[in-house]
Amino acid sequence: MDPKKWGLRISKDDGGLRVRFLLRLIGYLLVAAGFIVAVIDGARSIANSTPRFTALGDTLVALLHERYALLQPAIERNLHPMLWDPVLLSLVRMPAALVALLLGFLLLWLGRRPEPQIGIITRR
Repeated sequence: MDPKKWGLRISKDDGGLRVRFLLRLIGYLLVAAGFIVAVIDGARSIANSTPRFTALGDTLVALLHERYALLQPAIERNLHPMLWDPVLLSLVRMPAALVALLLGFLLLWLGRRPEPQIGIITRR
């Protein structure tokens, strides 16, 4: 596909634009998912009259089913045994809403537009 044939412009920064768009898209989806899980957890907490948060591990079990049980041996065998127990085990015990919101906001921050370089002296 020839971009000039279709009247499309390609600049040097086109790859960076695509990456930023992808980061922002995934970030917005994760922020939306985090708010949805927070609302569901809030409704469940009100109904039970006690705070109840969905752990990331419970969400992963619901999404990955039997493959979730294969994560621990694969990580311990292929990466490092210490990565599973102190690091990832702490992560899967965290509330899913918190993890989704933090990761979403991090991706939105990484996908932001670069600051304009106006007024900066380049020669010294």
